[in-house]
Amino acid sequence: MSLRLATFNVENLMNRFDYSGYRNQLNQDRTLALFEIKDEAEYRILEQARAIAHIDDMRQLTALAIAETRADIICMQEVDNIEALRAFEYGYLFKMVGQGYRQKYTTSGNDTRGIDVAVMMRTETADGEPIEFVRMTSHAHVTFQDFGLQTPELTATGNEPFERIFRRDCLEIDVKIGGKPLTIYSVHFKSMGSPRNGVPGREASAPIRDAEAKAVRRIIEDRFGKDNAGGKRWVICGDFNDYRQRVVIGGSAHTGYDFTVVNETQSCLNVLLADGFAENVVERRPELDRWTLYHTRGPEERHLCQLDYVLLSPALARENSGAVPDIVRKGQPWRTIFPPGQEVERYPRAGWDRPKASDHCPVAVTLNIR
Repeated sequence: MSLRLATFNVENLMNRFDYSGYRNQLNQDRTLALFEIKDEAEYRILEQARAIAHIDDMRQLTALAIAETRADIICMQEVDNIEALRAFEYGYLFKMVGQGYRQKYTTSGNDTRGIDVAVMMRTETADGEPIEFVRMTSHAHVTFQDFGLQTPELTATGNEPFERIFRRDCLEIDVKIGGKPLTIYSVHFKSMGSPRNGVPGREASAPIRDAEAKAVRRIIEDRFGKDNAGGKRWVICGDFNDYRQRVVIGGSAHTGYDFTVVNETQSCLNVLLADGFAENVVERRPELDRWTLYHTRGPEERHLCQLDYVLLSPALARENSGAVPDIVRKGQPWRTIFPPGQEVERYPRAGWDRPKASDHCPVAVTLNIR
């Protein structure tokens, strides 16, 4: 029997307005920054109007991207709460494409903005096999001290032993597909952030992501046994906010672009991949065609990279040695620079920078569950 599994960072799926931009310019939408706003009351009214107009277009594109994954189960990142997820699934995904996800699961994690990980599931696969929810376990409470992961690097960045490891959660979902067990770990690791005191954001935040990756591995090994985990059927899905490889973009639209693959020696992914603990199935695609996000800070800093992952246990990877995942890129804004031969037809109304389905691309793979 087969299961279609996907992961997607849907970016700020919220059911509340964010007014923090009035006091923090870093959070202020660039549209409102164009106007002189006399007080906070006026700002709140304008923010509501802006958000409603903008979000409707964006969520239509998000729904189209999810529909194209054809996923039976989809792991999602940046979901505000179950009410927001229900409203989106019914008002956009179901209304637009007529394919509902009746089973929805999330918990309140550790993100101060309230954006958490979630999982949506159909009641059965496309082949008609039942998808049975067994249990959900949150690991948001685990601290550095609990798992013995405190390091001098964490201390130097202001993280204390008693603080929680996961910046959102590691949500453990047990299901049965046609009676066969499968465990899904849905994650969203610490963002790279902006440079701090001259240190690049990725480097400054790396100790936290390393700890998150080690914690996920520890959770899996504790669950199945360190020597037995490789033979069990599990998968890790989510936005790791890190990469082992990137495609650096040079040139311009006028002179022509060039694309250079650069391998990274340091990455939190090494914790889960370097010794064969899990397999990143996206690495079965050609090097120039593995990216799920376009990053730019202007012409001097542009690259494509994979931030979104489906990591299979060794047993599941062996059972699916021929499975090559799909990456859905039709929801990307027009500013995204595609390598030659990868250009796609964007969804209707996709903008130069927005609206868009997300900065991230969904990753989906069909797995045989034996």
